[in-house]
Amino acid sequence: MRFNSTIVKDKNGNDIELRNAEVQDAEALIEYLKVTNAETPYLICEPEEITLSLEQEKEIITRKQESERELLLLAFDNGRHIGNVSLMSVGTSIRYKHRCNIAIALYKEYCGRGIGRLMLEAILDVAKKTGYTQAELEVVTENTGALHLYESLGFVKYGQLPNSMRYKDGSTVDSFMMVKEL
Repeated sequence: MRFNSTIVKDKNGNDIELRNAEVQDAEALIEYLKVTNAETPYLICEPEEITLSLEQEKEIITRKQESERELLLLAFDNGRHIGNVSLMSVGTSIRYKHRCNIAIALYKEYCGRGIGRLMLEAILDVAKKTGYTQAELEVVTENTGALHLYESLGFVKYGQLPNSMRYKDGSTVDSFMMVKEL
């Protein structure tokens, strides 16, 4: 899916560009995955598990661009990639095509500036206009900042998955499953 580039203002009044991923972003996106997964225990894998090749990442971006109902939306501050949010279909059958998954991450240094909210508002607007009527996400129960943001945007908890992530040291954390009617 294509998204027309737009400029939004963060809490500090800085211009933040939101646009869809382009194949020339592939290398920066791979690095972003490695760094953000190292910065927080709340994302889905360890940094060393990011083994995508440049070609594989380009293919992912191209598939998102060609999709009618999926989007990889990137945020930039002064031309620097600072985060992204994904809109993903749960399924294509009649029984599932009303549902989408949302996933978001920012470089840690950009958290707390309202950028995540701006990105989520944009992707939820796209989801609604695309015909989805339900957005879903998963969040680690200890990620209180993200949990507060999601609830403020109208997401509600509908379940808790015990031991949803196991860390290298053997410890585990639960996740909340959340949903928002669009």
